[in-house]
Amino acid sequence: MDIQVFIDNYREAFGEAAELPLAFWYAGAPLAETGKTNGCFFREMGRVREGNPVSLNAGNIGCGGGKFYTGFSEMPAHVPTFVSVKERYKETPELVLDFIQQSTVPPASDKYLNIARIDRIEHFDRLEGIVFFATPDILSGLAAWAYFDNNADDAVTARFGSGCSTVITDTVVENRKGGRRTFIGCFDISVRPWLEADILSFAVPASRLREMYHTLRNSSLFGTPAWEKIRNRINLVN
Repeated sequence: MDIQVFIDNYREAFGEAAELPLAFWYAGAPLAETGKTNGCFFREMGRVREGNPVSLNAGNIGCGGGKFYTGFSEMPAHVPTFVSVKERYKETPELVLDFIQQSTVPPASDKYLNIARIDRIEHFDRLEGIVFFATPDILSGLAAWAYFDNNADDAVTARFGSGCSTVITDTVVENRKGGRRTFIGCFDISVRPWLEADILSFAVPASRLREMYHTLRNSSLFGTPAWEKIRNRINLVN
């Protein structure tokens, strides 16, 4: 797998208007100096999408949930009540706790979670996964790509969870079991202020990316009239 080949194929399929995905992985050293984030660390995602890497750890993630879902801490005791009573995302604290227990959030495998746009990294080694921030048209292409060689009902999945759990936790869990699911996310109301109104996330674990890397050019995103219409709309070609 070659980074530049991936980028070239993605650009050819989606056009220059489609932003490149972000890669994320755990490492013993930071890729970039990153100050403490006050609240949701998705505040930093705009910078990363512009090409500036960030390195998150137990010390600079300001949100207890974000620190937990990236594996840098145990679940804060107040989370089930906060998510239910304060945010009202689940009917009862018990439902929140049940969700968390089912999610089996893995501990961070190293000191830092590095996140960088894919053209800012040199190889796919050690990646947990990649995440696209996509408009509906781009999301339709990503889903078509994921469905191309996978008939499973959960080939493309949309799970309940915070922005960080649907982007990071679900992807890490899937990657570490060698799974094939991909994840549409960022439906979380709390994360929506840090994203554009027409943007959702689409996360692909490294275990699935190793397959999808080879299928893109054979899928409907190359040489089909239907996709060409959508590609032109993405890139505002009349």
